[in-house]
Amino acid sequence: MSSELFNLLDEIEEEKGISKDIVLDALESALISAYKKNFGAVSDINVKFSEDGEIKIYARKMVVEEVEDRETQISVLDARDIKPEYEVGDIVEFEVTPAAFGRIAAQTARQVVFQRIREAEREKMVDEYSGRENNIANAVVRKIDRRNVMLDIDGTESVLMSNEQVRHDNYKVGERYKVFVVEVADSVKGVHLVVSRSHPGLVRCLFELEVPEISQGIIEFKGISREAGSRSKIAVASTVRNVDPVGTCIGPKGMRVQNVINELRGEKIDIIRYSDDPAEFVSNALSPADVVSINVIPDQKMCKVVVPESQLSLAIGREGQNVRLAARLTGWKIDLSALPDEQIGETSDAAADEPTEEDMQREVAEILARED
Repeated sequence: MSSELFNLLDEIEEEKGISKDIVLDALESALISAYKKNFGAVSDINVKFSEDGEIKIYARKMVVEEVEDRETQISVLDARDIKPEYEVGDIVEFEVTPAAFGRIAAQTARQVVFQRIREAEREKMVDEYSGRENNIANAVVRKIDRRNVMLDIDGTESVLMSNEQVRHDNYKVGERYKVFVVEVADSVKGVHLVVSRSHPGLVRCLFELEVPEISQGIIEFKGISREAGSRSKIAVASTVRNVDPVGTCIGPKGMRVQNVINELRGEKIDIIRYSDDPAEFVSNALSPADVVSINVIPDQKMCKVVVPESQLSLAIGREGQNVRLAARLTGWKIDLSALPDEQIGETSDAAADEPTEEDMQREVAEILARED
């Protein structure tokens, strides 16, 4: 083999960024395997690359007093015929390069080099795309294969599986969609993106695009529950006292939330104000229904919620969707019951007659003042 191999490795290192030493290590292992396969199993052999590009194979034997295995050992007397300085325990190398090994070496080198190039390019793609996991990507529909949709994402082919699609999406070749990158997968066939249109993360990413206050840290996402293609509930909070998180996400004239709804092809979105108080959070999450009262049972992670009888169906939602999404969003079980509308006013009046904590504190202060 000529020095062309080393020239090629220099070019690959410069153009592809693949270290020549890494390729040579891989080539050495491959040549040892090829030698053993074609010329018999030698227990200990070594590969050396000469300056002129030649590849030579050396067998290694240990110097011993008495030879028990001629494949791996050489007597001290025979070793000293080669080099007087050899002592017991030293390693002697013998060149065993077969005459026909040049062709095998050239073929092996070619395979190793191209394999290492493919692996390096694959690793580069994985590194490049790994930062896109859990983020949004722009995709173009290239082909529709039965129920699956073939997408092009910046020159990389991806498949939108049927279980990751949304029922309202009517895919057509050439159309553009935003997709959520679930994973960057490395397989035998190469690197591909696992994408979704039904993942809750898509809703989060779309709001991040529309609401700059999220990237600024002014608005925080606290949770998302979604039934793709039908309805989503998101919980948001503000880190700035005077900023309304719900109004900020809705935007002027509702434009921000409407842009998200349009991208999701009409999916309804409820924007909920987050609260550390479970009762308040659950009450907000049951929107658009009003709540009369809530009894929080912490040890069961349950809230018993009373709503007006006229709004019970609204609180439950079609096929239980509203209460189901509210429970997922808050992480609390929700037990709904209804109170007749005519009793709600009486309950409110009775509650109004009861002294508040503030009233009691004021009364105590007055008593202490009189005692003074």
